[in-house]
Amino acid sequence: MRGASTVPPEMSRTYIQTSDRHSLFYRRLRMGLQNAGVEVVDSPADATAIFSIYSDLTGQRVLSVSARNVPREFEVFYTVNYGLDTTTASLLPPRTQTLTSDYRWDETLVLGKEKEEQVLREAITDDLVRIVMIQLSGI
Repeated sequence: MRGASTVPPEMSRTYIQTSDRHSLFYRRLRMGLQNAGVEVVDSPADATAIFSIYSDLTGQRVLSVSARNVPREFEVFYTVNYGLDTTTASLLPPRTQTLTSDYRWDETLVLGKEKEEQVLREAITDDLVRIVMIQLSGI
């Protein structure tokens, strides 16, 4: 993550509640919080704040097809729904963020296009984490 982020002092020890600890968003968010000086703890009992990831969904959709009904353009999307609570207050009420990016498909360049999709997914995930970190710094 570029630049230093500040987070509220209540987040000094934060637990990230999620159903998927292997998702790209979870891993990048965890790293972003740690880079901001947050100690990410493994138990809600040890936490001063709980960052909840209510849903974490990524995928792709066909945007356009050729005259032969072959996909020509895809959209990669990432949607997260999240919130932040302490034991006494809700610091960030539940909200949803969705980011998308599109790319052109060429069946003669399958490996390169699969890599392009992966790079786009990682880039929009990093952008989502930046958005969350900016929201946290504004609390």
